Amino acid sequence: MIAYVINPGTSGVKLACALIKPSANPSLPGQLRVTLTRDELPLDAPPTAADLPELVRNILELTKDWEAPDVIVGRGGLIGKVSAGTYPVTPELAEYAVQGERSQLPGNLGGPLALAVAQERGVPAYIVDPQSVDELLPEARETGLRGLKRVSQFHALNARVVARHAAHEIGKRLAEARVVVAHLGATTSVTAFEQGRAVDTSGTGPDGGPLGALQSGPLPARMLLALAREHGEERALELLAAGGGFLSLAGSANLKELEARSASDPEVQAAVAAFVHQVCKAVGAQTGALRARPDAIVITGGIAKWEDVVDRIERRLAWIAPILVIPGELELEALAEGAGRVLLGLEAAREWKAPASAGS
Repeated sequence: MIAYVINPGTSGVKLACALIKPSANPSLPGQLRVTLTRDELPLDAPPTAADLPELVRNILELTKDWEAPDVIVGRGGLIGKVSAGTYPVTPELAEYAVQGERSQLPGNLGGPLALAVAQERGVPAYIVDPQSVDELLPEARETGLRGLKRVSQFHALNARVVARHAAHEIGKRLAEARVVVAHLGATTSVTAFEQGRAVDTSGTGPDGGPLGALQSGPLPARMLLALAREHGEERALELLAAGGGFLSLAGSANLKELEARSASDPEVQAAVAAFVHQVCKAVGAQTGALRARPDAIVITGGIAKWEDVVDRIERRLAWIAPILVIPGELELEALAEGAGRVLLGLEAAREWKAPASAGS
């Protein structure tokens, strides 16, 4: 089975021709074998809905010599609160993606691009585990103030695929496993998976998670209020999401540079110590969201490539559960696997319905 995979970002559109084969393990049918041939369409500026026709033309040109596809699968953006899974891209979903909530985000173009390419190729189009996946437990939503509830904000696509891979590593299906995933990069999130459901998460960006290369990490409420008074709400949110973390504490978000400085630079050493401490606390908190000890902890994201830092985290957390390190991300694999599970009959496609406010 061949899938074309489309993952738009701010500086380019990642593409892959995915060869998908059924699992070689009858007890783990979801452990698909995926081989990717990667390519990328570079962009001079973050893409918008106005760029869709040109992007489609360029993708069709770039993939014209690829083996004929059985399916096109794109990254899912913010399409309203949905459950995890694989969704057929309908014209209604594609339209909402470019006109709905925070439609300027590049990830929102994944569905429309997949649909347009699929129509040209005469095959179905899907998205997988969109960014607006929200399956939190009711008690995980409560804040302690009536009417104010948490929403699910985490690295849904990568966190779920690495949780699935971790479950397979210990001989379980994701639906049978308990896994805590720490996605550590420019932004961070730590998420608890209980039998395939993301039951709780630290949040990410300005809404939670440990400090990252750019993300500030948690601040006490009084400090948040003072920050907003000093800079205004919009600038304060920018600082929390992209002006903090290693950039603020050590003057750089470049992980290679930070690693090179870490042996002798007190600022980097102090930032690393704070980072390790916050990550371990967040993993402990999400472990407490599960009904029993996790089967595995996964460390993933760009910072997972920093071996010394990962080693320190592992030493702190190894008493909880086995730890699996998956550096970087597996987003293209996640998209291919999601489409493959549906086409191979391993799971049913989900039906997307527009949020109630979208049609009123």
